[in-house]
Amino acid sequence: MRVLASKYYSVMRKIYFFLIPLLLWGCEKTYNDIIDSGTDNYQVSSIHGIKDTVDLKVPGDSLLNLRLFFTPPSQVYKAYFDIYASDNSKLNPSPVEMYKIIDDLYENQFILKRENPIGNYTVRFSAEGFEGNAKQVALATFYFKNGQGNLPPVISNTIIDPDTVVVNQPTVILTSVQASDPNGLNDILEVYFVVYRPDGSSNNNRVFLYDDGTSENGDLTAGDGIFSRLIQVDQSNQKGTYRFEFRAKDRIGDLSNLINHFVLIQ
Repeated sequence: MRVLASKYYSVMRKIYFFLIPLLLWGCEKTYNDIIDSGTDNYQVSSIHGIKDTVDLKVPGDSLLNLRLFFTPPSQVYKAYFDIYASDNSKLNPSPVEMYKIIDDLYENQFILKRENPIGNYTVRFSAEGFEGNAKQVALATFYFKNGQGNLPPVISNTIIDPDTVVVNQPTVILTSVQASDPNGLNDILEVYFVVYRPDGSSNNNRVFLYDDGTSENGDLTAGDGIFSRLIQVDQSNQKGTYRFEFRAKDRIGDLSNLINHFVLIQ
């Protein structure tokens, strides 16, 4: 049984950090989060509005009032930020532009929601000079509590199509399962199944399903809570009834209920 997978590539980028004291809502704190802007004519001096922990149980904590200070006389055309959740997903669909308040000071707000997952968040600040060169100039991190106690995910509606396969040639099978989480869909870390052969043996490898809307995985719509994966069987597979054991896990490590689905390969 072969899992169909896509290839992913990544590009590494080196950045340099300076230690600089930051004033955060009246509390002095030191971060490694000011990034050298090299020869560009702007440099961040400090960030205001980031606390160590943001907890929605605390009144007012849902609103981030972010302020970015540049060293004078910086020549900044635009400043903006992106917020990334603990799963590295971006909360804002497009960069949030910051407004110039006075020379060298830019600010804007962002509202965190209960459906955002618990975990470590990163705010990446960028700036653009008058020549149109944009780059990341600073970052800050905080731990987010969405105001809810952690509850495990729940899975349902498992589908394996077809559930009976006569293997005369390589055949692709669609597997899918619906998953939800009381703490929000983003709190789900992984959805997977383990395959058990007709003789009861298994390699215990987890085969991960995806909710990314890509045809390579057989998923139709990204972010709808239906996790899918295409697998292939052929004449080399042992004949008989296979058991697929489905499960999900959240970011705290709590496991969902377990569902078994059976497939007959002839």
